[in-house]
Amino acid sequence: MRRSGNRALFATALASVALTWLVACVSSVAPQASAPWPGADLAPPHPSDNPPTPIKTELGRRLFYDGDLSWDGTMSCATCHEQKRGFTDPNKTRQGFDGTPGERNIQTLANVAWFRSLTWGGPHVDTLEHQALIPIEGFVPVEMGFGGKPEGALAQRLKDQACYPQLFRAAFPERQGEISLDTITMALSVFQRSLVSLDSPYDRYQRGDLKAISDQAKRGAALFDSKQCASCHAGPHFTDAAIPGRKPVETFHRLAIPADGKDAGLQRITQKPEDAGKFRTPGLRNVALSAPYMHDGEAATLSDAIRHHFGLADQADERLKQSVSDREVGDLIAFLEALTDQGFITNPAFALPNPGCPVAGDAALASEEANSRRLRNSPAGP
Repeated sequence: MRRSGNRALFATALASVALTWLVACVSSVAPQASAPWPGADLAPPHPSDNPPTPIKTELGRRLFYDGDLSWDGTMSCATCHEQKRGFTDPNKTRQGFDGTPGERNIQTLANVAWFRSLTWGGPHVDTLEHQALIPIEGFVPVEMGFGGKPEGALAQRLKDQACYPQLFRAAFPERQGEISLDTITMALSVFQRSLVSLDSPYDRYQRGDLKAISDQAKRGAALFDSKQCASCHAGPHFTDAAIPGRKPVETFHRLAIPADGKDAGLQRITQKPEDAGKFRTPGLRNVALSAPYMHDGEAATLSDAIRHHFGLADQADERLKQSVSDREVGDLIAFLEALTDQGFITNPAFALPNPGCPVAGDAALASEEANSRRLRNSPAGP
């Protein structure tokens, strides 16, 4: 998608982690040897036209935590994506800067670099550069409030500050330090792709540490396998939205037909009756920290969310007709809790940056940046 076309306004709101199905690609007793589990240091993918560098990542982090990305300066990306909650939000939905009610629950940013579809209801939103425009400029609902404001207002606000011109010159020398909606969303996207969570107890278990999770969590893993939960919450990112080769529209699923006047999900985009009530499968990393759940936040607890997916006798999908006992719910919760990555939610590289401008004074960062550029420009590659 050309960035010049990215300024269209979209009706979908950025929304966070919730359960659309139940969970994961798991083993029944011990980790599966046939499919190597990724290491904690797995490098995230980046598009060729927006490669990462340390300075660009740092710029993106500062923008992510900066309230000036909202019209009145009160709401940053981090307002809705709190690190301690796995980059989600504790509200059912989050209202916009001006009090406009939110529509959908906030989704996690953990491992978002691998996702091929990035909102609850829009398979066409398939890059982070594209997605960032929704909260910044969107109207339905209003979030950060720059939609309809004078062209270039956000860019001018950043140009008028002391540090940002230096940061943009360092991050985008090939564009002469341009400060624009393009480079703002590019830097935000690079930072968000750095948010990798692959070192939970369950990850360590999958990599061979059989004592990393409890027996109850192992039973929960077996249940996820036997109840076919991995058909939607697939792979190490626990969503089919991250499966290579999967078409974005194929990652939207329905639990129930929405009542009249309720959020129609995918149908808003396709206008097809058969898509009513379909929403994209959310990832489940750090899900124990991200209550409430579902696209509208209607499930207050993990127990509520789990039970929401079982015993639906009026549904055609046989998976939804399965029953679940109290003990099984407890086992499933134990498994989900084993997806909490303490290193991820406390990583200082993802946290609010220190005050001050890093360009002039941070020699280590400057050296890292220079080395990164040398490697990227080397014939041998990085």
